[in-house]
Amino acid sequence: MSNFLSSILDAAVVPGFSRIGFAARSRLNHWDRVSGYDLAGKVVVITGPTSGLGEECLRILAPTGAQLVLVARNKVKCESVLASVRPIVTGPEPVCVVAEMGDLQAVADAARQIASRFPQVFAIVHNAGALLNSREVSPQGIEQTVASHVLGPHLLTTALLANLRAAHGRVVTVSSGGMYSANLPSIADSHGIEMPAATYNGTKQYAIAKRVQVTLNSMWATKEPSVHFCAMHPGWADTPGVQESIPRFRQITKPILRTLAEGADTIAWLAAVQPIPGPSGSFWSDRETRSIHKLPSTRRSDTTGSRAAVWNWCNDTIEPFQTA
Repeated sequence: MSNFLSSILDAAVVPGFSRIGFAARSRLNHWDRVSGYDLAGKVVVITGPTSGLGEECLRILAPTGAQLVLVARNKVKCESVLASVRPIVTGPEPVCVVAEMGDLQAVADAARQIASRFPQVFAIVHNAGALLNSREVSPQGIEQTVASHVLGPHLLTTALLANLRAAHGRVVTVSSGGMYSANLPSIADSHGIEMPAATYNGTKQYAIAKRVQVTLNSMWATKEPSVHFCAMHPGWADTPGVQESIPRFRQITKPILRTLAEGADTIAWLAAVQPIPGPSGSFWSDRETRSIHKLPSTRRSDTTGSRAAVWNWCNDTIEPFQTA
């Protein structure tokens, strides 16, 4: 009965993505509290931990005994967040590593710091990113949304693969329900994943990047069977990003938006639950696996050739930053 109701909520989108869906699923399935899990001795890397879902994920995991490694672009903010959670941290002193996830050189440097200090990494949570209203570029000249949501995480995962393998670890990618509206882009066209300035739309670029994240997640699963890969969407949560980037949407949906704790629950759960009760490469929401397609058009775009082209483009782009 609970699976049937959950499927109806998901198909209806609005109730499934809102706090209504979270309340119904958590109560019907009697969810346990992730903060009560035991992660003593395990290293968990979280990107984007200084606000929104990333900060809330940090708060949920702080009492688990994990060694928390926070990758943040702003050292002062990172240290401020660490000070606020320190009273509930039960494991070793959390570590802050400074890196902007859209700056590939900074990500490479951060990965080397993490790899040398922590031979085993149990989990990486790819959460950092933003929805931009105007087109910006990274230090390497790449559209910023693609750089921070796709290439930076891909580089960090690649650089820490040996550490993940050593721990039989997992990679959790925070995607978005917005990816359901986006086709997998064709690298063969003139712009590929990056939208040009003349036709730039921040919301659409965000959706494309999130679609690519989910595609890479499933491809990683086939290429690295010793590491568990999972992507998820948090539903509609009242995050700072929503407040700043899509204020009209927030104004309309505010009564049903999820709290940060509700949005971050499945992120933290996937980072902590042992074992993950689903196959590697799955897409999750509210602790259940979901289809990665809701529209025939996105399914048609998701071809073997398109996937291979995206994978090769990502690898070719990050390759210069993988050398010491």
